[in-house]
Amino acid sequence: MSAYWVSRVHVTNPEVYAKYAALAGPAIEKHGGVFLARGGKQVILEGGEFERTVVARFPSLDAAVTCYNSSEYTEARAYATGNAVRHMVAVEGLD
Repeated sequence: MSAYWVSRVHVTNPEVYAKYAALAGPAIEKHGGVFLARGGKQVILEGGEFERTVVARFPSLDAAVTCYNSSEYTEARAYATGNAVRHMVAVEGLD
């Protein structure tokens, strides 16, 4: 069953956060993740003013969690910590 990462992001230090983005993409893809949305135009219907929304599909919830805890993504995440406010969830799909 597919699973999804859904992230809402407010970037506070774009220069450092760019290093996160450069490392996160390959880490996500290595674990079977496929980006469905990555930034881009959005309309906030409810909730806070997070300027970025990212959605990635994984083959399973286990793959999504394994990716998050992987050494590759942990390295990327170090550049996000303190340089963005993020709300992130891994959720199982309906298929």
